[in-house]
Amino acid sequence: MRRLAIVLIALATTLLTATSASTAAVPASAAQAPPLIRTEQGWVRGETTAEGRQFLGIPYAQPPVGGLRWQDPRPVEPWHGVRSASDFGNRCVQTKSWDPGYEKPSHTEDCLDLNVYVPEGAGRRPVMVWLHGGGLTAGAGEDIVPDTFARQTGTVVVTVNYRLGAMGFLSTAGLDREAHDGVSGNFGMLDQQAALRWVRANIGRFGGDPGRVTIAGESAGGRSVCTQMASPGSRGLYRAGIVQSGAYADCAARTRKEAVAQGTAFMEKLGCTSVTCLRGKSAEEVLAAQAGFPWGPVVGGDFLPVQPSEAFTKGAAARVPVLNGANQDEGRMFAFAQFDANGTPLTAERYPEAVRAAFGAKQGERVLRRYPLSDYASPTLAYATAYGDYLMACPALRLDDVLAARGPVYAYEFADRTSPPFASLRNLGTDFDFGATHVNEVQYLFKHFGLESPLNAEQRVLSRQMVQYWGSFIRNGVPRADGQPTMPDGQERVLSLRTPSQGGNSQSTTVHREHQCGLWEPQPSV
Repeated sequence: MRRLAIVLIALATTLLTATSASTAAVPASAAQAPPLIRTEQGWVRGETTAEGRQFLGIPYAQPPVGGLRWQDPRPVEPWHGVRSASDFGNRCVQTKSWDPGYEKPSHTEDCLDLNVYVPEGAGRRPVMVWLHGGGLTAGAGEDIVPDTFARQTGTVVVTVNYRLGAMGFLSTAGLDREAHDGVSGNFGMLDQQAALRWVRANIGRFGGDPGRVTIAGESAGGRSVCTQMASPGSRGLYRAGIVQSGAYADCAARTRKEAVAQGTAFMEKLGCTSVTCLRGKSAEEVLAAQAGFPWGPVVGGDFLPVQPSEAFTKGAAARVPVLNGANQDEGRMFAFAQFDANGTPLTAERYPEAVRAAFGAKQGERVLRRYPLSDYASPTLAYATAYGDYLMACPALRLDDVLAARGPVYAYEFADRTSPPFASLRNLGTDFDFGATHVNEVQYLFKHFGLESPLNAEQRVLSRQMVQYWGSFIRNGVPRADGQPTMPDGQERVLSLRTPSQGGNSQSTTVHREHQCGLWEPQPSV
């Protein structure tokens, strides 16, 4: 009767107020009636699709504008009536890029929204909260459309926007009296925690189980997961984590000293000596000034007392199951962007110089011996292999080793070198051999940028298997796929994900050696 009453009220266009008693959704059987959900803040009206229901652009915090710029996120204020949730919200402030749909910059600060994808059916479903990549300076929750993934895995999926670049990671410590612990610059990460608190309070109304939340992300989103696992403020908001190509730099945050120095230099660039002055600058001015700074979280305060690697080693991080991995050819996209995309492919003559410039003179000589040009089809691919091993592959394997000492960690490597380049690279019209490069696995799990990827029959088989592994982990904390080998739990073994004709999925004990990880061990400080 309660559900029927909601339908009748909607059809009669009677005013719905934030104090209405019902919290149920419109039944799927209601003839074409858009689904209605009452969140703690007010009613939202979503859409029904062939894959289930979706609710887009739901605000989870107040717009961080005016006096709320460079402040911790504030709870969103309740609204009256019914809010449409049929379109994505604004993207946070960022430049244009080569990604589809990002041909123009965004200057909109009112962007703290999230999207909820719900498969049809009853019962409490596990939840995945996806944190997007983009180097903490770009991207949005809409970068993946996980509606098919949600249906296939029986999970509720939430994708999140959070503040980026200077808007999300400027340290104003020493200038802003409201920086309560002497450390600031974690606003984007605090946005993520605010979204997780929204999920805990509201996801049950969408059919999700707030006690079975997995936080997941790729690249900077994976790094965000790594950071959140080490942050006391996110404890109890999730029960598992998925880190895809996110362990770069061993998940390290900036020190307070570094962040303050960078913040001071940024303010000087804008001609400011106070936060008040900064808040008077337009989003366009802030965006123009942020280039060249290493934006990211800051260690040393309440949000992140110690570096994630230290928190993991000393048992100060959340002891939850983790699915962690990287791609076999991570560095190819970065090397292409550095050389070939500019019309200057790396030559044999310039290869030693490029290696020494990237890794230093002493380490560069070691790299030249371990990655000789005779082993690779081109100098760019030689450089890409070294860079990818250094940046992504070996840090991911180190994270496996650290995490294995404090809880289950399931290790994978996406190794489909036949995979089509993801959409941003396909649009460039190049024949560069990207292999299993950075980001390429995302299209095997979701509609990347909302697009169907041109996977062949074998790749679709691998895609289904990966969806099963990920879905099983989200549901039960253990990744499994029908008829496939188990994903290793522990050290020294990794599940290589390949198409059947390339050997299929198999456990490997040689990945550390293949990526020359002995060469890339962090050097002790002196």
